[in-house]
Amino acid sequence: MKTILVNALALGFAGLMAGAAVAAPEKTECLAGAKPGGGFDLTCRLAGNSLLAARLIDKPMPVTYMEGGVGAIAYNHVVGKRSSDPTLITAASSGSALLLAQGKFGQYDESAVRWVGALGADYGVIVVAADAPYKSLKDLVEAYGKAPGDFPIGGGGAVGSQDWMKGALVAKSAGQDPKKMRYVALEGGGAVLTALEGGHIKIAAGDAAEMAKHHAAGKVRILAVMSPERLPGELKDVATAREQGLDIDWVVWRGFYVGKNITDAQYQDWVDTFRKLSETPEFAQEREARGLYPYTVLGADFERDVKKDVERFKALAAEAGL
Repeated sequence: MKTILVNALALGFAGLMAGAAVAAPEKTECLAGAKPGGGFDLTCRLAGNSLLAARLIDKPMPVTYMEGGVGAIAYNHVVGKRSSDPTLITAASSGSALLLAQGKFGQYDESAVRWVGALGADYGVIVVAADAPYKSLKDLVEAYGKAPGDFPIGGGGAVGSQDWMKGALVAKSAGQDPKKMRYVALEGGGAVLTALEGGHIKIAAGDAAEMAKHHAAGKVRILAVMSPERLPGELKDVATAREQGLDIDWVVWRGFYVGKNITDAQYQDWVDTFRKLSETPEFAQEREARGLYPYTVLGADFERDVKKDVERFKALAAEAGL
């Protein structure tokens, strides 16, 4: 009995020291609704790597890739086949909310899953060439309002994408019709920068993490960050759109959803696990390495924010005639 008791105590102590599987299921999986290497993959790796490093799971979290419809196939898969699976989390972003708002996930809306939390974010930016005469977003908006046809706007996505929406907000702020905006759809941030530096576009809509180093190097000029407050690091001296009198926030959150039919206790386990994770140095290091800014919204607060995003994007899409 003494030996058994000692061994039990030792095992219990070891478990506490490891912090193993505090709330998450023993087996876990992250579903990325695209090819490896993209934003969904980044989001899955952010969670899986930091959960393991912080010892909140015992075993590595595998990532499953399900390409199609920028997350639509994965969304329909979770709703239709894995809605009761508590081991699965699926990567999502503000882009997912935008597609839901435009009805691009098929018959299902934002209420077909349960939204667990966001663990990091990037923010929209409005960028011009380094030698452009505009020193502030307000200057640019005033010039755009006088001659919108002189300002082709480029972004890394098609009409209706997040970058297109950022451009539409600039047009709207200038009192112009977003439907008449001269938008150039390009393949990613690299192509956007090339087009801007070459004079093929006058305005670039992008994300802070991707554009910050080019701004710091003097290759382009970021006129505003679309964040509630100024960002740290290389963009600490760039004013927000709000500071310049324009209410055009754009938060590019990275988060997760789970199946609609898992139990309340299973859902809360994931929320609690992410809350514990967000407070660890391992997570902070992983988030920074992936170019994301602090942004943690969990549980009911996240559910509310996603639904608010969808409603806001529906209104924007309607105004733009999408």
